[in-house]
Amino acid sequence: MKKEDDVTMRIGYLINQYPKISHTFVRTEIEGHEACGTVVERYSIRPSPDQLIDPKDISEQVKTRILVNARTDALLGFLQMLLKPVALTRALAMTVRIGFRSERGLLRHFAYLLEACALRRWASAAGVQHIHSHFGTNSTAVAMLCRVLGGPGYSFTVHGPEEFDKPGLISLATKIEHATFVVAVSEFGRAQLWRLTDAADWDKIHVVRCGVDQRFLSGTGSPVPDVRRFICIGRLSEQKGQLVLLRAAAELKNAGVDFEIVMIGDGELRDMLEKAIDEFGLQANIKLVGWQTPEQIRDHIESSRAVVIPSFAEGLPVVIMEALALRRPVISTYIAGIPELVIPGETGWLVPAGAVQSLVAAMVDALECSTDRLQEMGDSGHTAVSERHDATKNAVQLNSLIGDVIDSKRR
Repeated sequence: MKKEDDVTMRIGYLINQYPKISHTFVRTEIEGHEACGTVVERYSIRPSPDQLIDPKDISEQVKTRILVNARTDALLGFLQMLLKPVALTRALAMTVRIGFRSERGLLRHFAYLLEACALRRWASAAGVQHIHSHFGTNSTAVAMLCRVLGGPGYSFTVHGPEEFDKPGLISLATKIEHATFVVAVSEFGRAQLWRLTDAADWDKIHVVRCGVDQRFLSGTGSPVPDVRRFICIGRLSEQKGQLVLLRAAAELKNAGVDFEIVMIGDGELRDMLEKAIDEFGLQANIKLVGWQTPEQIRDHIESSRAVVIPSFAEGLPVVIMEALALRRPVISTYIAGIPELVIPGETGWLVPAGAVQSLVAAMVDALECSTDRLQEMGDSGHTAVSERHDATKNAVQLNSLIGDVIDSKRR
């Protein structure tokens, strides 16, 4: 975006691990900023452990600078700060304050301070005017320390659930206090941030929803096929609820119901899931296919009757937006921001988290629904996602918020 004095904005994006398979929403957001004419520098605390398969992620990897590898810049940045003892003293004091109350300890936070020194050096060399961080954890701690050292102002996006589970341990209120503004990805998220902060800071908290790109939004979509297949997409972990899904699947199998579930993703729970599949005798019903490219995910979703996301803890999963964008109804849980998008009887089904019998009933209902009815629900979901979760439109909203901050500082 070109501001009033026709100077191109230059911003930095800071994430704990980037690029990452599960963080495509960050990449699409960056693409949205660049479509506005903004120059975006990519910074990551650590390299991603993922084996990247999307060509766009592989391209992003080349553009991203990794702070933990920047030992020389961290040391030079710290030596530079010795010439600014007031700022360095303030940063040291903040490091001690947030480090003592954290679960990661003081030593780790001194590492964050050195990373902040490197970030300040990089941002200054690149002419970065503002830093935006995703997740209110260590990446935002580094952005805040960089600001105290005299670096650019920062904002950050809170997704949940981690930030809401341990706000005191990550000094979330302090990060909000020092930020120029804060983003929540749902109305639920904003309410949680209001709950954790002084009312005086409420006006700096905005809702900017995550979005999907035109690969999912464009076109009329394919009709719901007359198949008995569900898709479950997400990192294989306890909080995603896949073990509950397998218990529900066992109930369906024992009742003689014909169905198939394709599980897309990988993670620490894979071995346990494979054992449960064997234990429940679900080898013919469950397919674990690992991570897939966006094109493969699209194909899987379009070849399904509905998408099942049985999570215990979430913010608002992008996969729900992708499913509804492709006109497939969603079965999910009454948690966090999910009810803002999955409306029972309109765009899908909602069940209590962890309630196996309720999940079974929803899946049976979806299997018994006519494809015409499923199509109606999918079409309603597509409309909702197009209105509220278009990645390009939402990136423009965030770009405008950052632009207002930069303009205000110039004036």
